[in-house]
Amino acid sequence: QVQLVESGGGLVQAGGSLRLSCAASGRTFSRSAMAWFRQAPGKEREFVAAVSWSGRNTDYRDSLKDRFTISRDNAKNTVYLQMNSLKPEDTAVYYCAAKYSNYDAPYYFGMDYWGKGTLVTVSS
Repeated sequence: QVQLVESGGGLVQAGGSLRLSCAASGRTFSRSAMAWFRQAPGKEREFVAAVSWSGRNTDYRDSLKDRFTISRDNAKNTVYLQMNSLKPEDTAVYYCAAKYSNYDAPYYFGMDYWGKGTLVTVSS
């Protein structure tokens, strides 16, 4: 079993940056694809970015790939989301999720575990 705890959210002005972290516990982290999702007020949850268990393969929501970067440190059981040039429309609760896999692919469907989220608020 994997437990996920997000951190790093907060209030930032438009144009600023934040780095979110997701700390994972459990033996399967190093063989789990990790992904970030977000849910804005009144909207459905959407995919943001994913990384394979080795860190070599990533995938992004098209509209975010120029501003957001996902990475992971398996030695620290942590996955990161670097967010630059933030916009008010990036305001949302950001969730990380994990999916155990035998394949080194950036999965973001059928996630097995979810964190409780961290709130990011971007002011204009």
